[in-house]
Amino acid sequence: MASYVLVLYNEKHRRIEVGKLNAIDFEPGFYYYVGSAKRLSRVKRHFGEKKKKWHIDYISEVFEVLGAVLFDLQECELAKKINLPKIKGFGCSDCNCDSHLFYSKNLIIEYLFT
Repeated sequence: MASYVLVLYNEKHRRIEVGKLNAIDFEPGFYYYVGSAKRLSRVKRHFGEKKKKWHIDYISEVFEVLGAVLFDLQECELAKKINLPKIKGFGCSDCNCDSHLFYSKNLIIEYLFT
């Protein structure tokens, strides 16, 4: 296991302050966050209370966390395979990716990759 996709649901339009990214508008729908799963605790932390450390922490405390899917791919490799609109700059401050957060109006986990 090297990475995961966290699936979240946002029920209404929200404007959320996301650390140094400032305020971001989030439309209702489903969000797919790609993270590193070097340790299982990295995935498990999204399902409980936590201190805000990463971009995802600002929205996972507000959105409904539906689940996570584990992959045997590196985090950036997985993020580049997702063919959905990106939330620019989200979750990728330590790499060269455009984003690690993706959006869809519908739950489309089976069609997530190109």
